[in-house]
Amino acid sequence: MKGVEMGTAPVHMDDVPLNRFHCRMAGLTFGAHLTDGYVLGAIGYAMIQLRPAMCLSPLQEGLIGGSALVGLFLGSLVLGWVSDYVGRQKIFTFSFMLITLASFLQFFVSTPEQLFWLRVLIGFGLGGDYSVGHTLLAEFSPRRHRGLLLGAFSVIWTVGYVMASVMGHWLIPVNGEAWRWLLASAALPALLIMLFRLGTPESPRWLIRQGRIAEAHNIVRRYFGAGVVINDEIVTPTSRHIRMLFSRRYWRRTAFNSIFFVCLVIPWFVIYTWLPAIAGTLGINDALTTSLMLNMLLIVGALLGLVLTNTLSRRGFLGGSFAILTLVMALMAFTPPGSSRVILLLFVLFSTTISAVSNLVGVMPAESFPTDIRALGVGFATAMSRLGAAVSTVLLPLALSGWGMRYTLLMLALVLLTGLMVTLLWAPETRNLSLVMASGQREREAGGSQRSAGAG
Repeated sequence: MKGVEMGTAPVHMDDVPLNRFHCRMAGLTFGAHLTDGYVLGAIGYAMIQLRPAMCLSPLQEGLIGGSALVGLFLGSLVLGWVSDYVGRQKIFTFSFMLITLASFLQFFVSTPEQLFWLRVLIGFGLGGDYSVGHTLLAEFSPRRHRGLLLGAFSVIWTVGYVMASVMGHWLIPVNGEAWRWLLASAALPALLIMLFRLGTPESPRWLIRQGRIAEAHNIVRRYFGAGVVINDEIVTPTSRHIRMLFSRRYWRRTAFNSIFFVCLVIPWFVIYTWLPAIAGTLGINDALTTSLMLNMLLIVGALLGLVLTNTLSRRGFLGGSFAILTLVMALMAFTPPGSSRVILLLFVLFSTTISAVSNLVGVMPAESFPTDIRALGVGFATAMSRLGAAVSTVLLPLALSGWGMRYTLLMLALVLLTGLMVTLLWAPETRNLSLVMASGQREREAGGSQRSAGAG
């Protein structure tokens, strides 16, 4: 294992070289996103058979389509908060025990209600893992590689989503009960991830904040070398109550991360959960094959996003992408349904851009908050995004039947425009930011605010 040995100048954990341990933690965290993408991608194809098999109403369709997102909202909020108290590693393991069991039980459901609640439980586990996985990897990762590692979440998530699309495209036409196998197959990767996560270490940054200094330094020496230090993380602890996210110091960070996340995932989940149905409504021939092709393009966009995340400013990349997506969605709304080539071209541009910029949802929230409330902040932003996605996914079948495709797409364009405005007003630049420097800077800002208030 590549580390820092005794006799060399002390190196901070933020600046250690990338080693096998970093890659292992990244792999275990990426596995969660692979499973998440698979779970959310599978339901759109399973719905092709579920709709007639269970005689689903539009409302039931929407509830099942958005059920995992409801769970993601609850899990991100609850388990992110819990992990700031009990530690990252416990939730890191527990979440996948829940996901494995609930995924397997989907095979045996007989009613829409049973499927809804099982997918809520799956989402609950995934939501907690979003909070803890991003946080744990951010707290272990060296500053130089943090953007690449956190941004790669989007690539892996997309691979999982496309795998579900391929499986759905292959299974659904073959067997009338294929939806059971498709949904339950998520249990296999979840089980493997759970087993490999057993024995992973706790975050040294979290241990330092609990006063467990010796444990933190033992973990650092074991995985990074004896010459690595983290002592400048010892600062006055921040309150871990959720109200801290809305304090004078952090409310802009909380609002920005929540709103930009919401504004990206609403059109993502609306379009891609219902992609086969939307492609058919827009007049694209062979909607099932076209939707598979567009899903494959998401991988290209995600890989492009990795490059852009590490070459552009975070703020510029996000704002420019929102501008492109807003324009594309508006053009899609006003393109006549028969113009298949134009609509397909716009879909390609939309897919590539939203997949690329989605790298930032794994990066910016984790870089925006100090250690004490990092999981809480990431969890809150993720929770808000999944709440928005869940509500919009549930309402889409009703919106299409009541408003039609044009006005539905215009509403999504308005959501993207909101994301652009929030980025221009509040987005911080977090590229190359040290998590330690960020925490220290916030502590100094807090002290300055308190002194100013006292002088006043």
